Amino acid sequence: MNEHENADGVRPGVPGPGDGAFTRAYEIRRPAPHDAPAVYEVVSACDTAVLGHPDMTPDDVADVLADPALDLEHDAWLVLRREDGGPAGWAYALRQGEDVVEIEVCSREEEVRAWLWDTVLDRARRVTAEIAVYRQDEAKRAEAAARGFAPATSFHRLRADHAEVEPGSLPGVTVHPAAGSEERMRAAHRVHQEGFAEHFGFVPKEYARWKADFEASSTHDWSQLMLAEVDGVPAAMLLGSDMFAADENCGYVRILSVLPEFRGRGLGRLLLKRAFAADARRGRAGTYLHVDAGNTTPALDLYLSVGMRPVLAIDVWRRPL
Repeated sequence: MNEHENADGVRPGVPGPGDGAFTRAYEIRRPAPHDAPAVYEVVSACDTAVLGHPDMTPDDVADVLADPALDLEHDAWLVLRREDGGPAGWAYALRQGEDVVEIEVCSREEEVRAWLWDTVLDRARRVTAEIAVYRQDEAKRAEAAARGFAPATSFHRLRADHAEVEPGSLPGVTVHPAAGSEERMRAAHRVHQEGFAEHFGFVPKEYARWKADFEASSTHDWSQLMLAEVDGVPAAMLLGSDMFAADENCGYVRILSVLPEFRGRGLGRLLLKRAFAADARRGRAGTYLHVDAGNTTPALDLYLSVGMRPVLAIDVWRRPL
């Protein structure tokens, strides 16, 4: 992304302060961590209009603003109404690796959305831009299509509801808690990196960055990291978090990865059952996860076979810029 901006933090060619009626009606500035309540007000209003309820908590929004990969000074925008000072919109352009920029545009006001779309796309020039859109958000789908985006893949949110869960076992397989062991933490990192190498949108990370990015989230919990070994060889890992605990009293499987040479042996199913059992012991009502519908492994079939059910579809749209 190009770093050339004017003093107002706006790229040349993109409407900004002083550009007529729009900027007489709205103030445009960079968000800061303390703006989390304002950003949440915008996001929750957009989610509720589409889903009937917010899909992020205030803590989730605070985590986005605290993400070390998001440069708030250059790659995020907050729009406020001058009339009452209330938040009207927010957007960001977050680089994912060398060639992809994840964008978000959120506002209930059409004029603000149009400005934010133009701004983030200008910021993300010369790379591929991608945006996640709820399947039922017809307005955002139309806006993406009108700007040259096309669906690239879909992610399904699945949920398992808990009563009594049998954790299960497999001959020759040992499941270890990995927290507190540098050796097992590094093994889990390697299994994640190698197991996800061919997945859509995967960005490899060296160990220190991998750890730091997880620890930047307020819902992260290393005690929910499990490493499965087959005859003493690291073969699979699962990392859970508390992402859905505050609003839905549910656990969340953030990552489930099995090395290619160990697939088809029931390791994924075993780790899922262990995660479900652990969430049930915590008093969680259920467990969520997301799966790419175009996954190179039959992951969706696995999740359905252990009693998970689809509750939401999110399409990822892409456009080369």
